[in-house]
Amino acid sequence: MRTISQFMTSGPFTIGREQSLAAAKQLMNKSHVRHLPVLHGGKLVGMISERELDVIEALPGSKQLSVEDAMVPDVYLTSADAPLDTVAAEMARLKVGSAVVVKDDIVVGVFTAVDGLRALAEVLRAPLAAPA
Repeated sequence: MRTISQFMTSGPFTIGREQSLAAAKQLMNKSHVRHLPVLHGGKLVGMISERELDVIEALPGSKQLSVEDAMVPDVYLTSADAPLDTVAAEMARLKVGSAVVVKDDIVVGVFTAVDGLRALAEVLRAPLAAPA
């Protein structure tokens, strides 16, 4: 069984909810990521994606906004040992582009739609089992 741990980004970059949107954008660009778990006091409180940043930055007054103002507070959580097919199906059902991987309430990874595509490519490249 393939699990999320095989395809997730371990030790993801995170950002504090009080940080500016400019700081989030800079961290995403520098780190080449499109999703940042948002923390407060070491605890997950939301997720911000490049998509939200692009939309918010187009609004007047956006330079004064913080990550908390733009983050999505309801985050899809999963564990590293969760089956890949289950998480992929749930992400599709919920129409979300990422899942935050946690262990004991600590963020240990992020699994994105891009990671899902890498997993799909690996599965499709695998040789088919011989018929029984």
